[in-house]
Amino acid sequence: MEPSAPTVAIAPRPSLVRRIIRYPLVQAIVGVPMIIVALALASWAGEALGIKDGPAFVGVAVLLAASIVGAWKLYKRWIEREPDREFALNGAIPELAAGLAGGCALFCLMAGIVWLLGGIRFEGLRPLADTEFTEWAAIAIISGFLEETLFRGLLFRAVEKVGGSWIALAVTSAFFGFAHIFNPGATVFAAIAISVEAGILLGAAYMLTRRLWLAVGLHAAWNFTQGWVFSVPVSGGTAPIGLIATTRSGPEWLTGGGFGLEASVVAMVVATGAGLALLEWARRRGSFVAAPWRRAQAA
Repeated sequence: MEPSAPTVAIAPRPSLVRRIIRYPLVQAIVGVPMIIVALALASWAGEALGIKDGPAFVGVAVLLAASIVGAWKLYKRWIEREPDREFALNGAIPELAAGLAGGCALFCLMAGIVWLLGGIRFEGLRPLADTEFTEWAAIAIISGFLEETLFRGLLFRAVEKVGGSWIALAVTSAFFGFAHIFNPGATVFAAIAISVEAGILLGAAYMLTRRLWLAVGLHAAWNFTQGWVFSVPVSGGTAPIGLIATTRSGPEWLTGGGFGLEASVVAMVVATGAGLALLEWARRRGSFVAAPWRRAQAA
C-alpha cells in the first residue's frame, strides 16, 4: 500500500486591505492619524485637569510623549506587524542621554562661534523664577518625540524601504525644512538651513542606532538650549524669556534674523558637520540600506 502524500496547508490570501497596507508609504500615512489621535487624547486629559503651566505642565508633556510612544507600539503591532525596535527600551537611557548632551553641546558651540563673530551678546543671567523654564521644557519634550516619530519613524523608514537610505535622507530632510517655511520669521534660506543641518543630523542619528532615542534627545536638547538657555527664537516667533539675556545684531547669515540662530550659516556648518560625522559612523557600521534596484543588481 503506497503512503499517502503529505497534506500541504495553503495559507489564506490576505485581504485587499491588508495587501494595500503592506506597502510602506501607505503604512506611514495610516500611522500619522494614530500618532495625532493619541497626542490629542493626552492633551485633552491635561486640559481637563486644568494644567496649563508650572511643574505639572512638564508632567503633561511627559504624558504626551508616553502617548506617542504607546501609539507607535500599537502601530508596529497592528499595521506593520513587527516588533518595536525604534522605541525599544534596550539602549533607551544611554542613547537619550547622549542625544540630550549632544544637542546641548552643539548649540552651545554654535552660539559661542556666533558670539566670537560679534553676532550675539550675553547681557547677564535672569533669576530662574523669572524664566519660562517649564514652558520650554514641555515644548522640547513634545517636539522631540512628535517630530522624530513622524519624520524619522514613519516617513524616513517608509521611504527607505522603497528607495534606500540616501533617498530617504533627502526626502525627509526636504520635508522637514518645508514644514518650517510657514513659521513666523521664516525665509527660504531658513527652510534650507533646517533641511540641511537638522535633516542630515537627525536622519543620521536614526540610521546610526536604528532607534529614535538619540534623535529625540538631539532634537529636544537643541530646542531647549536655544529657547531657554540662550533666549533665542526657536524656528521663528517671539524670543523666549530664558536663563541668559541675549541680544543679536549683525547680518542675517550670522544671526539667523527673526527665525533664530538655526538659520545662521554657523549653525549649518556646525550641525551639518556633526551630521556628516554620524553618517560616516553609520556607514562603517553597515547601517545604510541600498535602493531595491541596487540590491537586485548585486543579487
